[in-house]
Amino acid sequence: MQSYLWVKTFHVVFVMAWMAAVFYLPRILVNLAEAGAQAQVAERLQLMGRRLYRFGHVMFGLAFLLGLALWLHFGVGKGTGWLHAKLGLVVLLLVYFVVTGRWLKGLAKGRGLPSSRALRWFNELPLLLFIAVVYLVLGKPF
Repeated sequence: MQSYLWVKTFHVVFVMAWMAAVFYLPRILVNLAEAGAQAQVAERLQLMGRRLYRFGHVMFGLAFLLGLALWLHFGVGKGTGWLHAKLGLVVLLLVYFVVTGRWLKGLAKGRGLPSSRALRWFNELPLLLFIAVVYLVLGKPF
């Protein structure tokens, strides 16, 4: 029982760290879109974005491995629909995170970003997905 609690604790901590990256990376993109001709500001924001993206990948990897341990070793959620729904939403969050990373990498190659207004709307999507994930985990409705 003790090892289960430690694995679950660290899984939740790494998920929270990854979600911080998921929430903040699009905000960096908004600031980049609004930086305009301020090359020094844009360079600093791109550096912050690259570091945050790398950090997010590490946190996701650790959360994934611990989640896998919870599922395979401790049997959490086996044969339940809520886990499948949660995993589907997590995949959507991962796709969202990768898209933001590709936009960031595209800037380094000279590609542009969507408008800051579009990025602000894009920035709100992960919150809706995250609320649904939390509901599924806590409520286990099916």
